[in-house]
Amino acid sequence: MSYGKRWASITIFIFVFVISFVYWIDKSALTGNYFFRTFATTISPKKSSVQVEFPFKFNCSNLNLTCPTNYPVTIEKEGSSPVACPEYMRWIHEDLRPWKSAGITRDMVESGRVYANFRLVIVKGKAYVEKYKGSYQTRDVFTIWGILQLLRLYPGKVPDLELMFWCGDETVIKKRDHQGPKATSVPPVFHYCNDDETLDIVFPDWSFWGWPEIDIKPWRTTLEALKEGNKRIEWKDRKPYAFWKGNPYMSRTRMELMKCRISDKQDWNVHLYIQDWGKESKQGFKNSKLEDQCTHRYKIYIEGSTWSVSEKYILACNSMTLLLMPQYHEFFTRSLVPMQHYWPIKVTDNICRDLKLAVEWGNNHTDKAQAIGEAASKFIQENLKMDFIYDYIFHLLSEYSKLLKFEPTIPLGALEVCSETMACLEGNKFWRIKNFMVESMVKSPRDTLPCTMPPP
Repeated sequence: MSYGKRWASITIFIFVFVISFVYWIDKSALTGNYFFRTFATTISPKKSSVQVEFPFKFNCSNLNLTCPTNYPVTIEKEGSSPVACPEYMRWIHEDLRPWKSAGITRDMVESGRVYANFRLVIVKGKAYVEKYKGSYQTRDVFTIWGILQLLRLYPGKVPDLELMFWCGDETVIKKRDHQGPKATSVPPVFHYCNDDETLDIVFPDWSFWGWPEIDIKPWRTTLEALKEGNKRIEWKDRKPYAFWKGNPYMSRTRMELMKCRISDKQDWNVHLYIQDWGKESKQGFKNSKLEDQCTHRYKIYIEGSTWSVSEKYILACNSMTLLLMPQYHEFFTRSLVPMQHYWPIKVTDNICRDLKLAVEWGNNHTDKAQAIGEAASKFIQENLKMDFIYDYIFHLLSEYSKLLKFEPTIPLGALEVCSETMACLEGNKFWRIKNFMVESMVKSPRDTLPCTMPPP
């Protein structure tokens, strides 16, 4: 075929295609063709729903750090049906019960100052912090960071409030100090755990947004890594032993556990390892990745000084958790069921024997042991998503604010805090701290309502 004839054929084909396409668009506009409607919706400003997104990069070169003034104070949520909250959110009612009848006065809040690391104030959707004393590592920093992300997730929805927060290990509000004829009113103090003898208000710990000192990444990233780590070794192909790795010097019970290490004379069916965080830091944390520790059929949970943040990581590993019955409660652990989510081990002088018997039972009933391990992992994957962590905090703060008998005000010594100022503080410019903040940052408001909280 000659060049001229080939060009003529191409020209005729293009002409016919254009005519057909124009006709099809015209017809689609009348008949409601799906592709056309999708395309039209995309380009039509009247039909598109604008998704508000916060700036992702921070300009830390500005020496005069201030919070932005152009962020939305409130976002109207669509009226979609929210999902039901996990059952553990029922315990919010129980943790706030001491103040249910009489409410919370300003004097009660002020009396908690002697315990607190900081006071948090929220007024008109903005956060203010008054610091009293430093906390261990960056616990206070990432706790405050988490609350700031909640304000970004639900702008204008978190009510005005004032609260005191304690970031240490030990519980501080003892029941015995507020009973009897000379009892004083109970100070409402937020903390990461409580037990049957204390009234600390339980709040999710800082590690959900990252623990930079030991390179534990934010929970959303870590949870996905654990999910992938579970796939590496099938349960029945894992080592038929119980595994624990940690700092044994945090409690007497942990020191007792170390007596169960395998020796020439005795095999208790457990593999126990001391975690040297100083050495790990120098080696770049190559041997402490949580997703690399899902290699045994059984994992041991044991408390430290009080609760331990390791519990969620252990439960998420598909291994049957041998739970040395804890004294302290995290916010979510009160919904765990023995023999469904874990194998209970009493803390007695017979720990080694009981661990050995539990492992032997599991190895003789592999299907049942595997089912317990997978049920716990499923509980963590489905009920401990970051969406639910934020909803827990939202409901806790909302219910707490309803009890306040005074109008929250900004203290003279308080500073306004927001994501931009926190990430750019000189002490937070250490690369891992700032990276974890960026990684865990809420990038846009949620367009649905929080989950529906269960009744008391």
